Amino acid sequence: MRRDAAVEAIERVMPSVVNISTKTVVQRRGYFYDWWRDNWAPFYQELPPQYSAGSGVIIDEEGYVLTNVHVAEGAQEIWVKLSGKEPRIIRAQPIVGTAKTDVALLKLLGEPGEKFSAATFAADDDLLLGETVMALGNPFGLGGSVSRGILSSKPRRTSAGNKRLELEDWLQTDAAINPGNSGGPLINLRGEIIGLNVAIYREGQGIGFAIPAKRLSEALAEIFTPEIKSLWFGARFHGKTNGIVVVSVEAGSPADKAGLQPDDAILRVNQRIPQNVFQLNRELITVGDSEDIPLAVQRGQERKNVTVRLIPEKEFFNAALIREKLGATLQELTAELAERMGLSSAAGLIIAGVDKNGPAEKAGLQRGLLIQAIDGQIPEDLTAAAKVLHGRKKGEKVQLSVLMPRPLRLATVDVKLR
Repeated sequence: MRRDAAVEAIERVMPSVVNISTKTVVQRRGYFYDWWRDNWAPFYQELPPQYSAGSGVIIDEEGYVLTNVHVAEGAQEIWVKLSGKEPRIIRAQPIVGTAKTDVALLKLLGEPGEKFSAATFAADDDLLLGETVMALGNPFGLGGSVSRGILSSKPRRTSAGNKRLELEDWLQTDAAINPGNSGGPLINLRGEIIGLNVAIYREGQGIGFAIPAKRLSEALAEIFTPEIKSLWFGARFHGKTNGIVVVSVEAGSPADKAGLQPDDAILRVNQRIPQNVFQLNRELITVGDSEDIPLAVQRGQERKNVTVRLIPEKEFFNAALIREKLGATLQELTAELAERMGLSSAAGLIIAGVDKNGPAEKAGLQRGLLIQAIDGQIPEDLTAAAKVLHGRKKGEKVQLSVLMPRPLRLATVDVKLR
């Protein structure tokens, strides 16, 4: 029989596999280069842009594409070629990604209301050593391609924690994975994604690697949340054998006020049954802060209905929260302020005021100083800084990296929060 399980699986998944092309403008750096650019502008030329190709897989009908960070990282332009009887190329924008997991999410910029063919994930750890697997993708930019092999090895570590994913976290297969296959799916005979192609072992023959579906789900649960749209929900989920389960709830968050608790299993969101964490978060993002969102949860033997309303992050994570914790009023450093202060960059938060007898004053901080990091984290804005401080207990110390004048230096200052 020619149309066996492998052929049927490929027919189901291939419409969801895409080719990704990127354009990256190379930036020259250095004193001489800056001087040449500024003084010889008529003769100045950028380095030619770099082009690269990779693969991806559509995981949601709204046009969300999963790929590797190293496929799309630093790209100024991303174009995606869709499979099908009439292939077409459309633009995509990066949503979010993390180098720690090498998982990135793109959004196809299709026609309004357009739906895309999406692939589905296998259940976490639903892996059989020696089972037939297939790697789909775009090797060497040749277009949609399939290679077949077996699952040679399962992940060797049960948990990566906060560590960067390494060989022991990946699936191993002898299905041919070549440059350009990165970001394409590794599937089983049911046509389910069991991994995302990520690397080859150049010193060996028939040794390729893929990020397992469980790690993909964990990455999506962290990177695709309402917070990417600057909306605060305040709970994190994880897909488990008993469904989608709440793993953490932030104190004072909308999720906390709604009554969600760790270990609650989510049955419905806005009258829909989410198939995975990604769909759950997408539903929350779609409704946004415009209306209340009903959730049905299973807590032990009891089924409960709760209602949550997301709020814009800036309504909670703002200068007022920072002042409450630090006893100092912070202000975002604009380019104009940076120039007035004689600084070459606008990175950091400036102290605009210090409360009398507050924690900041007791630590020796003064108006006009520049905070460049909080506990080693560089805040992009006031919202990011407030997030770092939120949840810290009274009396707990935070370490501030502060730019001090006369002489100009970066100093470390410990502040006891109130």
